Amino acid sequence: MAEAITHATGRRKTSVARVRLLPGTGSVTVNGKPVADYFHRETLVMELTSPLVETHTRDRYDIVVHCHGGGKRGQAGAVRLGIARALSLANPDLRAALRRTGFLTRDPRGKERKKYGQPGARKRFQFSKR
Repeated sequence: MAEAITHATGRRKTSVARVRLLPGTGSVTVNGKPVADYFHRETLVMELTSPLVETHTRDRYDIVVHCHGGGKRGQAGAVRLGIARALSLANPDLRAALRRTGFLTRDPRGKERKKYGQPGARKRFQFSKR
């Protein structure tokens, strides 16, 4: 049985990552670059490959990612969610392990909007009694 290409989307803050999972040798490319060249910090590379490491599928799939929006940290979180979703679609047996480690949960935190009469979302202008 040949494995098919699996597509999934991950989001984090304002970042969106479209992930394609292909049968292969374990190469990861993000926006046409190797993952280490796109995410310069080793911690971000470790974060986004953690679903593969957890499910022991690091060398079974090639991953092609297109991501945009936000910063590198948010993009890494979006890619991690996309990879986890694609793995659960490609192999439903992995879903329980991914769910248990929290990789399938989308982080809903985002920037709170600025309110009128204030300089930011929560900060107030300095109070002057006189």
